[in-house]
Amino acid sequence: MLAAGHSRIKLTVYSICFIILALAPLLLSEFRLSLLGKFLAYAIIAMGIDLIWGYTGILSLGHGVYFGLGAYCMAMHLKLAAAPDQLPDFMSWSGVEKLPWFWVPFHSAGVAFLMALIIPMIVAFILGYFTFRNRIKGAFFSILSQALVIITVTLFVGQQGYTGGTNGLTNFETFLGLNLRSPSTKLLFFYITLALVLIVLVLCSLLVSSRMGNILTAIRDGENRVRFIGYNPVTYKVFIYCVSAGLAGLAGVLFVLQEGIISPAQMGIVPSIEMVLWVAIGGRSTVGGAILGALLTNAAKTTFSEAYPEWWPIMLGAMFIIVVLLLPKGIVGTVAQYVSNWKKPVLPKSVSSQEAR
Repeated sequence: MLAAGHSRIKLTVYSICFIILALAPLLLSEFRLSLLGKFLAYAIIAMGIDLIWGYTGILSLGHGVYFGLGAYCMAMHLKLAAAPDQLPDFMSWSGVEKLPWFWVPFHSAGVAFLMALIIPMIVAFILGYFTFRNRIKGAFFSILSQALVIITVTLFVGQQGYTGGTNGLTNFETFLGLNLRSPSTKLLFFYITLALVLIVLVLCSLLVSSRMGNILTAIRDGENRVRFIGYNPVTYKVFIYCVSAGLAGLAGVLFVLQEGIISPAQMGIVPSIEMVLWVAIGGRSTVGGAILGALLTNAAKTTFSEAYPEWWPIMLGAMFIIVVLLLPKGIVGTVAQYVSNWKKPVLPKSVSSQEAR
């Protein structure tokens, strides 16, 4: 009954939050709504990181790569759509005379969307399979994921003629005939992003509450025991790592459609670490906490930078330190623990003493 009560409370809180978010266009300006849509895209990444870190114990500090790969795939289509009969402007500036063969499939929006999901998952599979098979985990895996970031960013910066270099890809005009700068298009993308956040939340909640979710948690708490009772942790870890990378790629697609730019700087080490902090602040092992952490952290970052342009990094860092020290389980995890202790029945002293005997 206690679990059923918690489920009802969680469902009620989620419903209220999503209703408020759905009404946000009535309360926010076009600029603020665009920011909120971007933050919701970040929430999808946070949920994917929570699956691998909060539930499986895999700390990835390289998810900016998967986010960037997804964003670049969609940006390539948008760049081609902006000038369908010409080379992208940055290629002409770099002396490229013919559209590279790997750009050609991205004339199709469907192919671009599929590649935005598949390519991050392929990269994640390659890294995950060879590291998890060799039982590389903990800090060693985190270092390898950061090495992946350095390699990818260096590659994208160095290939100026094919990726846009440090400037990245920008100056998009249309998507499937929609004007990307139109307020109605921005509103449409906001609601699409909100709907996808809800879908991902439901799917992640079903996953972690299923038998597979129990196995993932068991791997986090005692991988050798899971291996001893007959399960292969490598299979489950590779699978959930690929799912997380695919969610990051999806977030990249939604981000570039709303933000209108993607560059190597947005897939670097600092953004990758910030993604982990969203989950830590919201609460590990709480899918809803990942959403809250992404929204709250980025809203605070925007607010501090606008109000205190010289001090905002210090203020944001102080917020991180305070939350980590005082709320080690994150905001949602701490609140859930408090509610659980508050609802726990208190036995009379006589009953407690009899149980002790």
